Amino acid sequence: MTSRSRHPGGESTGQAVPGTASAELLRSEPGARPRALLLSAGLVVAGAVALAAGALMPVVRGGSPGFTAAPLLVVLALAPAAAVLYALVSGRAGLAAGLVLGLTALAPGRLLLDLQLLADGSLAARPELFLADRLLAMPQAGPGLWPLVAGHLLTLAAGAFAAGTARDEAELAGELDGRRRWRLLGPVLGVAGGVGLLLAPFGSGNAYLLAKNAFEGPTVAMAGYLLLAALLPLTVLVAVSSPSAGVGKGGFAGAGLAALAVGVPPVVAGMVVDRLSVAPGSVVVTIAGLALVGLAFTRFDVAEADEAVTGDLAGEARLPGLFWWRLATGGLALLAAGAAAAGALAPVLKANGPTPVPETPARWLLLGAAVVLAVPALFVFVPRLSAFARGVVAATWAGVVLAGAAVLSAALSVTEDKAVDPALFGVDLPVPLPDKVGYSAGSGVTWTFIALVLAALAALAAVITGVVERDVSDEETDTGADGARPSGTVLTPVVAAAVLAIAAFGTPVFGAPGYTAPGLWSNFGAASWGLLGALAVVLGLYALVPRSRPVAAASALAGAALVLGLRAAELPLVGSAYQGSSAGAGFWLALGGGVVTLVAAGMAVAGSRRAG
Repeated sequence: MTSRSRHPGGESTGQAVPGTASAELLRSEPGARPRALLLSAGLVVAGAVALAAGALMPVVRGGSPGFTAAPLLVVLALAPAAAVLYALVSGRAGLAAGLVLGLTALAPGRLLLDLQLLADGSLAARPELFLADRLLAMPQAGPGLWPLVAGHLLTLAAGAFAAGTARDEAELAGELDGRRRWRLLGPVLGVAGGVGLLLAPFGSGNAYLLAKNAFEGPTVAMAGYLLLAALLPLTVLVAVSSPSAGVGKGGFAGAGLAALAVGVPPVVAGMVVDRLSVAPGSVVVTIAGLALVGLAFTRFDVAEADEAVTGDLAGEARLPGLFWWRLATGGLALLAAGAAAAGALAPVLKANGPTPVPETPARWLLLGAAVVLAVPALFVFVPRLSAFARGVVAATWAGVVLAGAAVLSAALSVTEDKAVDPALFGVDLPVPLPDKVGYSAGSGVTWTFIALVLAALAALAAVITGVVERDVSDEETDTGADGARPSGTVLTPVVAAAVLAIAAFGTPVFGAPGYTAPGLWSNFGAASWGLLGALAVVLGLYALVPRSRPVAAASALAGAALVLGLRAAELPLVGSAYQGSSAGAGFWLALGGGVVTLVAAGMAVAGSRRAG
């Protein structure tokens, strides 16, 4: 593996210049796996042709699309293949491999979206492929569905052959340059696109095509959207971490083109199909996809393209400085806390008639999560405390996820079975319906969802701020990656805290007659996703402690302790609304895990000082 540092003569031993080193590798270097890359490109082209063919044929027997979408779908299918061929012909092996891997990463989610047409096409929200004009029960799949499935499978196969080239390019590039610059904006776009994928793809006034978000839709489509929402930011993060600028750019472009294939058709359908309207979800996905493709045309590294590195770096596009990233972190965290408070105080449910509206006890947990996030967010603006507070914010956003999922779960459980009034969709009935009863979501649900989005963005900003803080610290102290680390003795309480955290989130905090708590091992529901998300954040922070610097480790552990404390606070905040409630094992486990985590935080700092 070579280093990315430059020799005095200005010659780079690291990042290859497009069209030179990469081209030579493609032609003659055995490690570049030219045959595998050519095979990968061939599979991508074959998959693109299959996707285009599927768009030209009916995907449901006797059905037709809601508008003439075939030209648009053909362009969206063939554009990624054209980009791969261009990269291959121009000798950019890393770019070609990254494009293929970016497309491959989102192929499973897109495959599930298409398989919903096989499971039950009448429930699929795909007006570009099929729009019912009458009530249908389990329509049969048409001939166009199978080329679509084959196209996604071919794309998946292409990724297996491109992975070796991407690995070779990364080894050629050497270590990742600390000045990550514009590539750090990619994860923000990935998270924004993932959030957009969870929203309703369009608005609908059509009785045969209801606009539903990912959680309200049919099972197969829900799995597809959830997989896409998870893999889009993950793919971008992998591209960000690649030492090879070519692979990173290709990953951005491939993921962006795949996101466009999902986001653009609903936007066009909302504009041209009668009784459909454009919704924010698809617009966000489309903008994120375009921006990711645009980022592929920016310079990824200071040392890219064999430039001479000077002290002033004049004329270069640079990310905002540390002050602005801290401002973004604190601002987004405060906005998320404000939205969470609004979601807790606003009506979560509203009655469609004289029926009394039940209260959602989880709203008080959401209010507590808002406070837990807002307090450290305020200290992000204090220079001397900013680094520590930023680390706490990077953990306490998970409290909004924990409480917000519980609030949304309560709302969905009451509203999911409510009847739909056909008159709202332009369907005339000979006999008028009786007065509607039941509940619908109130403004509290909207504010809660906004809080979840803002909390995720605040967490991402906090992570990027930590990267910038680390780079600034390395430049000021000239310690590089060899700075102080917590003492090895901190591993014992960290491991103990991790075990307690798993048990705390997996067992009920309180029990009450007639109440069944959501869990991870049983009774898994919408609220369980909040438990799983919060646990994943806490365990991730524990895993980073041995590799973090003392202050960063202590702040992360302090934030994890607050999340565990919020989990224990469900007993007084939520359990008090149920008669006969009593503390469960999860309450004591959460308290114990929080105490052990705080002990680990103290040891991380104290052990480092003794070692120094």
